[in-house]
Amino acid sequence: MAESGFEGFEKRLELHFFGDDPVIHDMGLRLLDFDSLQEVLDAVQCTVVSAVGNQYFDAYVLSESSLFVYPTKIIIKTCGTTQLLKSVRPLINYAHDLGLTLCSCRYTRGNFIFPKSQPFPHTSFKEEVIYLEDKLPITLCYRKATVMPSKMTSHAWHVFTACDQTQVVTPSLPSLPDIAFTMEICMTDLDRVLARKFFRRPNDGKNGDTAGKEMTDLTCIGDINPGAIICDFAFDPCGYSMNGIDGDRYSTIHVTPEDGYSYASYECVGSVYDDQDDVVQMLTKVVQVFRPATMSVSTTCASHEVWTRVAHAIEPLGLKCRSCIMDEFPSAGTVVFQTFTAARRKYSAVDTRGGVELELGA
Repeated sequence: MAESGFEGFEKRLELHFFGDDPVIHDMGLRLLDFDSLQEVLDAVQCTVVSAVGNQYFDAYVLSESSLFVYPTKIIIKTCGTTQLLKSVRPLINYAHDLGLTLCSCRYTRGNFIFPKSQPFPHTSFKEEVIYLEDKLPITLCYRKATVMPSKMTSHAWHVFTACDQTQVVTPSLPSLPDIAFTMEICMTDLDRVLARKFFRRPNDGKNGDTAGKEMTDLTCIGDINPGAIICDFAFDPCGYSMNGIDGDRYSTIHVTPEDGYSYASYECVGSVYDDQDDVVQMLTKVVQVFRPATMSVSTTCASHEVWTRVAHAIEPLGLKCRSCIMDEFPSAGTVVFQTFTAARRKYSAVDTRGGVELELGA
């Protein structure tokens, strides 16, 4: 493993708002002009490189990952040494100007490959939680912070949630007609031959959009969700980002292909009422694109319908489930964190206290 390099593991922030004005509610945060968004991104230390939108939301490829803007929800996902949490207060202020009030916050990330390179407030999860506690309004009084460990010292899942009374998830009660889930996949030690497809040829004379489309075609990334409109971008000399929009759903991929600290992520949203084969096919295609030696899958949902399909999809591809741990969060429901390694690989065990470790099949 390299001592220093580009940090692939992303930090992810999701903020939900509410408002009484139906006109504002229809467009909401999408009314923010580009200069306002860029001011927020300046605080984070990244910029927009490409964008696409539809009637439901706007998707931006960033110089470090992605931004999704819905009328009452915003998701920012950034890698490298960005200072993601510095976007919290500006976003709350801009939303307030639009008549919107923050009602829930969720922050997640994996273990950094190069933790000592991270700037404040991302020097530790403790510092991140302290920072969030200070920046969020007191109305978000239902708060929880947890590090979900695994049996691999290199992989853990950090989760912080906060919400007001209206957003508390009660699994025992009937939920929304359409129960959504978010799946966050982190992959390391990518197959070297496949990772080379995310390098550009020197002086290829192409812009990032054109080179990105070629990478999408070359790697068959477009086959993961054939119905999505893809906005892709290739970085120079290497690296790739993609946002997919499919109705009101997004998906996103980010790749850091350098040998020694190669990393790729895939994130998507869906419904527990989707065809069960859809999740299995998606996971199969993602693994086939990157063939990672190690990967983790975090599933966030108010139901238990989705995470049980994960191992069934991944293990036939030569990756064995090494750990599976779950926890409950007031505003998110259940978060299940599963880790996988190539069957031939050894792993070091760590203490899994602090969560509920699920018994795995042989």
